[in-house]
Amino acid sequence: MKSVRKAVFPVAGLGTRFLPATKAFAKELLPIVDRPLIQYAVDEAREAGIKQMIFVTGRGKVGLEDYFDIAFELETVMRGRGKSLEMLEPTRSQPGSIASVRQQEPLGLGHAVWCARDIIGDEPFAVLLPDDLMVGKPGCLAQMMQAYDKVGGNIICVQEVPREKTASYGVIAPGTADGKLTEVKGLVEKPRPEDAPSNLAVVGRYILQPEVMRILEDKETGAGGEIQLTDAMAKLIGTQPFHGLTFDGQRHDCGDKTGFVIANIALALDRHDVGPAVRAFIADIA
Repeated sequence: MKSVRKAVFPVAGLGTRFLPATKAFAKELLPIVDRPLIQYAVDEAREAGIKQMIFVTGRGKVGLEDYFDIAFELETVMRGRGKSLEMLEPTRSQPGSIASVRQQEPLGLGHAVWCARDIIGDEPFAVLLPDDLMVGKPGCLAQMMQAYDKVGGNIICVQEVPREKTASYGVIAPGTADGKLTEVKGLVEKPRPEDAPSNLAVVGRYILQPEVMRILEDKETGAGGEIQLTDAMAKLIGTQPFHGLTFDGQRHDCGDKTGFVIANIALALDRHDVGPAVRAFIADIA
């Protein structure tokens, strides 16, 4: 069983839900307290042992690469003023540890993942969607890696959702359960509540075998006329081990404004530097 060393971050979206802020810079650079969304996802991948981050970008997303580069002018000024550079350490990347490819057309998540095929090669890989901010100890991907070491194959993160919201997710048909690990017998993309095989929805984290790239190569379209990653994964079921892991932690959906604001409040409350002031403010207005 090959180890998972590479992770794909699909970050080509236009971020239209956050206009006008995203007119000038990538949605993934919007901050949760004082770190951008992409930093949380990269930190989670690093904790899980990922060695190479692959950004699937689009036009106007060069800021993502700049963020993980050395800011020579900024660091020179800070040193000159006697300020510590410790806060910048997480933004530094080793040469070759971050690569990027372009998704030139918005053809779906499956297409975005497929764009990274040449860098992935014949290796298992992870996929992290930065919009899903996963908070837990250990992190979500680290928990999935533990499951991967146990059962191999393909692992997806799943979460129970209200039945009426299944049409917003990929949903699994569950098999045998072993604690937080559930065998996946089938996958359906965005089913109507009455057609959903369960209320276990796929959320933002995947460990996949390279064979999924060869399926995506056919560019079959699914829900919404897009190339769906869920449809490609479904074709691996029965040919390889396939499990869903229920994440032990909290998920914040930062793909919309409400989830983004809630994530800022939740993470701020956990901080010793800003938490007390935020808690006092909430108490005053409650």
